Amino acid sequence: MKKETVALVPAEVVLPPRVQEALGQLVGAAKEGLLALSVGVGLGVLAELMEEEVVDVVGAKGRHDAERTAVRHGHESGEVTLGGRRVGVERPRVRSADGRAEMRLQTYVYFADRDPLSRSVLERMLAGVSTRRYRRTQEPVGSEVEQAARSTSRSAVSRTFIERTRRSLGELMSRRLDDVRLAVMMIDGLELQGRTNVVALGISTEGVKIPLGLWEGSSENATVATALLSDLVERGLDPEQGILFVIDGAKALRKAVRNVFGDAPVQRCLRHKERNVTEHLPERDRPNVQQRLRRAWAQDDHARALDQLRRLAGELDHVHPGAAGSLREGMEETLTLTRLGVSGSLKRTLSSTNPCESMIEIVRRTQRNVKRWSSGEMALRWTAAGMLEAERQFRKIIGYRDLATLLVAIEHDHDRRRHSLDAARTSTKETAIVAAV
Repeated sequence: MKKETVALVPAEVVLPPRVQEALGQLVGAAKEGLLALSVGVGLGVLAELMEEEVVDVVGAKGRHDAERTAVRHGHESGEVTLGGRRVGVERPRVRSADGRAEMRLQTYVYFADRDPLSRSVLERMLAGVSTRRYRRTQEPVGSEVEQAARSTSRSAVSRTFIERTRRSLGELMSRRLDDVRLAVMMIDGLELQGRTNVVALGISTEGVKIPLGLWEGSSENATVATALLSDLVERGLDPEQGILFVIDGAKALRKAVRNVFGDAPVQRCLRHKERNVTEHLPERDRPNVQQRLRRAWAQDDHARALDQLRRLAGELDHVHPGAAGSLREGMEETLTLTRLGVSGSLKRTLSSTNPCESMIEIVRRTQRNVKRWSSGEMALRWTAAGMLEAERQFRKIIGYRDLATLLVAIEHDHDRRRHSLDAARTSTKETAIVAAV
């Protein structure tokens, strides 16, 4: 005879009677978890705090005070921010004794602040949460509180996010740079479905990475890049301080640097240059050329490195003239760090735009849910918010301890160029005088 199996159903766990009595109306919230219980207790504490402040402002209830400056004025519905949502509360009202104006309760003002809500929306949206799924990511606060909550609909979340990213854009573009001492500036472009945001990343003399600004345009052209750099100067960045510029090799960016910062040293990104050269070569020839390029760029002797690159370009002239032309374009600027005497880990860090591209990668990750860019202002808002999000993750660059050596080399290079320019002007003037005589 077979034995019947009986499914064991766990009995519902019940709180001890003494605990239920202590909780009173919060027993229902306790069934939904500790967080829901904490929310219920917190809202009760908030109500008591507001009533305590009323007593401080008005005085004890039922006691006559001829000198009181305020009186109670009943209660009305209000809202506070709780767990990324707006929750309704009953708040006491207080008016001045003459009845002319309502007096604000600081306790209510503090908890009614919408900034925690907008910050929560911003963080979750940048983390990849869509507007329609925002409500599902919120902490459980109890069914009763949840039913009365507001500001969690798709449209409300969207409005809050727009407001917060607009604030992020304003914060980034209004940063004063008067006291910022930069050693390096990297400039690159971010493509967004037919729109381009040119972004600038600064590296301070202590090795700290600083998002400096961005500018929107139809392409990565000289006008857009010049506008970005000019804006940095208007915000206080000293164009006379010695700064090394690292760019991907775009002629538009090179022209913009020359327009705003004059004859500043520029380092071309070696990864971009290598890719541009090898794309002109058949697959079988690429490994050998890559090795020779990297061997030359690894040299600490500038003259020897430049000679190796020129020799390689000469060999490529006959079989692959396109690769040779690409190598010769900006060849000397691929060796700027070598010319300045920078070596080791700092040279490896600054020989490419990788630090700036890492920031752009974080920006792209925050934008992965965007399907359509409706305006340039939208692209700017999202990019600015992503840059500030990336800033929270920044660490000092590898090799930052050698930045002082770089700054000294830049100053010496600047002085040498200035003396050469003065000598050339003097020579030209003397030649003109001799010709006149």
